[in-house]
Amino acid sequence: MKAVGRNIIIRKLKEGTTSTKGGLLLAETQREDIRYTEATIVSLGDEAAATGLEENGKIFFDRHSGHKIEVNRETYHVIKLQDVVVVL
Repeated sequence: MKAVGRNIIIRKLKEGTTSTKGGLLLAETQREDIRYTEATIVSLGDEAAATGLEENGKIFFDRHSGHKIEVNRETYHVIKLQDVVVVL
C-alpha cells in the first residue's frame, strides 16, 4: 500500500477510556476537548516524503480530517500533509 502525492496513510493509536475528575469514564469518541490525535505513519506520498516525515514516525493530526479505509481487515486513515500539526 502506497500513498500518492500529498497524502499520508496512518494508523491511529488507541487511547481507550479516560476518567474525569468526578470519576466519569469517557470513551475516545466522547473526548471533544482534545482536537489532535496521535498516529503512526504507514506510508507517505511523494510530495509528503520531501518534507522530512518518515514511515513509522509518530505524529499528531487534526482528528476531524481525512477518511478511513480498510485493507485486509485493518482500518487505516488517509490524511493530507497540511493536517499534520506535530512530529515527534
